[in-house]
Amino acid sequence: MGYPAVDFLHALRFDDVPVSVVRLAERCLIDTLGVAAAGTGTRLSRIIRDHAVRHFGPGHRSARILFDGRAVSPLGAALAGAATIDSLDAHDGHPLTKGHVGVAVVPALLAYLDAEGPVNGRELLTRVAMGYEIGTRAGIVLHATSPDYHTSGAWNAVACAALGARALALDDERTRHALGIAEYHGPRSQMMRCIDHPTMLKDGSGWGALAGVQAAYLAADGFTGAPALTVEQPEAADTWADLGQRWRILEQYFKPYPVCRWGQPAVEAALSVVRGHDLRADDIDQVVVTTFHEATRLAAHSPLDTEQAQYSLPFPVAASLVYGTVGPEQIGGDGLRDPAILRLSRSMVFRESDDFNRRFPAERWAQVTLHLRDGRRLASEPATARGDAAAPLSDDEISTKFRSLASPVLGRGRARRLEAAVGALVSAGGNMNRFFDDVFDPSEPTGVNATANVAAASH
Repeated sequence: MGYPAVDFLHALRFDDVPVSVVRLAERCLIDTLGVAAAGTGTRLSRIIRDHAVRHFGPGHRSARILFDGRAVSPLGAALAGAATIDSLDAHDGHPLTKGHVGVAVVPALLAYLDAEGPVNGRELLTRVAMGYEIGTRAGIVLHATSPDYHTSGAWNAVACAALGARALALDDERTRHALGIAEYHGPRSQMMRCIDHPTMLKDGSGWGALAGVQAAYLAADGFTGAPALTVEQPEAADTWADLGQRWRILEQYFKPYPVCRWGQPAVEAALSVVRGHDLRADDIDQVVVTTFHEATRLAAHSPLDTEQAQYSLPFPVAASLVYGTVGPEQIGGDGLRDPAILRLSRSMVFRESDDFNRRFPAERWAQVTLHLRDGRRLASEPATARGDAAAPLSDDEISTKFRSLASPVLGRGRARRLEAAVGALVSAGGNMNRFFDDVFDPSEPTGVNATANVAAASH
């Protein structure tokens, strides 16, 4: 009996991947690497990287930690890399998974390549696309068949195991076991717990990457764990039937702001009113946000650290009203104590919309009404977040975002070199040493920058 996911992950070749998917894989890679670079400035990242060095030392195989350079086991490198990316909520996602694929896929892929030997640029992009396809479908199936709202780590573990099955050239039976082990050990953790009580646990993706990489190596050693129900159960068949024909990676969204996606429609709605009426933050007395239920749970009006600020709706909306945008500097360090932001954040009132509730999770909407000091009330049109597949960020916006996140940490020259290297992967030959050096070499902030602020916020 054949299994579409198993056949796909071993058979896929670069020439099978449409040009549009290759370009999206490049975009996913550079966007995720930018978030990873910026994430190294957070306290969360420093803790998890040091933890990986202390407790996941190199053994038979070793891999370097992203933008850190220290050698650990591939499991430790995947854990540290995914948790670092998860520490700054600016990475891509998929609406139907209610979560994120690249946060685990990219560091796991790079850990395998560092441990098992690099590949050329075309094969690297092929594996990026494959990882996103496997992970997205596993996430869709798990959400459709499980009654609890679990974190992304629960299903992106399966994608990381799939990448390992390809990297280790596992046969079909051991591949099935790798996927099954990853699904079984993936962290079926409660997403709404971290929404209601934000901490460094975030979206569970560090542990998803760890579980997935471990699963591949266990299967290679003969450990059994098949079947992965998200891949093989009859209820999953329709989701996997169009694998290699419909490319789910093309449905990814990209975030313009480093906060939970659920809060970003309200940011766009608020900004539309301010820009349309040439308002200043001082003109506003109170803010009323109408949105879907899950977004109203992002309720930290006065966040104490960057985790609470990233899982807040009122704080980033207030920051956008004060500064016209939301960046790492607003959700960390002195930004958390900004009196103008806090005044508006504490003024904010939530209301639920039955219509917006029905549209979630496929669509996320919000509407904002500003109550002005002069007695006027100005209401936005209903808004969704920027960066969805139907209204994607431009190439220039993605590039600007990457440089703004990576340059303060890597330096302008290294950031631009890495960006160029990703853009040249299709034509890159077998020597990928410069790319891997730029990905793995230690990073040091080059001055006062956004990630330093984010780091300070967690002390």
